[in-house]
Amino acid sequence: MSTSINTGAVLDCAGRVLDLSYPRVMGVPNVTPDSFSDGGILFANNRVNEDLLCRQAEGMVAAGAAVLDIGGESTRPGAAVVSEQEELDRVLPAVEVLADRFDAVLSLDTSSPQVIAEGARLGAGMINDVRALTRPGALAAAAAVELPVCLMHMAGEPDTMQRNPQYRDVVSEICEFLRQRIDRCVEAGIAADRIVIDPGFGFGKTATHNFTLLKQLQRVVDLGYPVLAGLSRKSMIAHVIQRDPTERLAASLSLAVLAAMNGARLLRVHDVRETVDALAMLTAMENIN
Repeated sequence: MSTSINTGAVLDCAGRVLDLSYPRVMGVPNVTPDSFSDGGILFANNRVNEDLLCRQAEGMVAAGAAVLDIGGESTRPGAAVVSEQEELDRVLPAVEVLADRFDAVLSLDTSSPQVIAEGARLGAGMINDVRALTRPGALAAAAAVELPVCLMHMAGEPDTMQRNPQYRDVVSEICEFLRQRIDRCVEAGIAADRIVIDPGFGFGKTATHNFTLLKQLQRVVDLGYPVLAGLSRKSMIAHVIQRDPTERLAASLSLAVLAAMNGARLLRVHDVRETVDALAMLTAMENIN
């Protein structure tokens, strides 16, 4: 039986406090060369463009991002797996350059045990794993660094996940998977009050699955852990309106607000300022007695 906690948790992220009693924004500066959202502009000639990365991070933090999510492996549909060394080469310079410069939690978007260990050593404050710490050694590495972890549901791997995904009951199956991973984390020594969960919008799910999940997101919230939702620029938008990823701002904002209204407390987005403003309106409304 999973031990639940307050879904509006306050997390200790390597000395930085992340208050999830109200919706917060996680910004995504992409350091992969094949990012679906920005074409990999922060990574060129086999190295991270540190000046551009810092400018982008500075803009996101100034706009209100509480978390910066740094990942070196593209997990877009159809993406190929990268080697652990490639991921280290992309992620560690980014973490090192950002850790002491910005007052925001640095999240490691990784499934790799070595990236978890080395990233934490350099100042990362959170682990965000699309594979929910299922890779060999990842669970032990996450327990050892004693950072908050985000466990995401994904059916299959990025290169195969969108090949005819099927569920009997998409929300029930996601919730059951997350319960099992929570239990494994607690058994491995990860405190329950360090766990965040993510139902994995777009990861092994059709547009119908995604919208069903959004409509019933409260069932995920009812597991008793803070919920992260990543809906920004996702292909589910293109199933409703034909827009390229860079033209999905209005739809992304709508989805972020809907997710927050249904209980999500951390929104992973590309357009930070606009999302912060949209969520501020929701918070203002909810604060009226």
